[in-house]
Amino acid sequence: MNIRELERRAAEKSPALEDLSDNLVFGEGAEDARLMLIGEAPGEDEDLTGRPFVGRAGQLLDKVLESVGLSRELVYITNIVKHRPPGNRNPTPAEVAASTDLLLAQIKVVSPQVIGTLGNVPTQFFLRTTEGITRLRGRWHDWHGIMVRPLFHPAYLLRNAGRERGGPKWLTWQDMLEVKRTLDELPPKQGAHVIDTAEQASLF
Repeated sequence: MNIRELERRAAEKSPALEDLSDNLVFGEGAEDARLMLIGEAPGEDEDLTGRPFVGRAGQLLDKVLESVGLSRELVYITNIVKHRPPGNRNPTPAEVAASTDLLLAQIKVVSPQVIGTLGNVPTQFFLRTTEGITRLRGRWHDWHGIMVRPLFHPAYLLRNAGRERGGPKWLTWQDMLEVKRTLDELPPKQGAHVIDTAEQASLF
């Protein structure tokens, strides 16, 4: 299974996603990326273009990556849910559950060494917790042998635009510096990761 085949599969929308937009926002980037960034669901700009993180939040995400010497082209970017929820609401647990198999298949194909979870929804999904991003960011977590770094969602950074030391933007920069340092120190990828999909599905 490769990314193109997965994208064709994703176009067959599950009945559990019937309340969401019909436009697919699958993901983009390097298929052998060492870093994978995962948000919760597309917004309006993403829905219109079919690309993840291209609106104001996405433009800020590009700047965050550039600030630590990372190129968007070398990162794989996607969301848990591949269709826009009405009013940009958070996806429901049922919608996340209906999207889990596809997301896990994406991760298996890309086989990243590091996953950055953007905001509460993906962070809580991967870490199987109800704790918020503020408490979880700033340290590494393990998920099936992949290093996970919880990150503030760029939309949150837009709402908290100050650059003072200790603020969300400064903290995000520190997190991304740590991500870049870790990627630089990790050895080359050694093949695909084994993910216990049955265990992850039991979240819901």
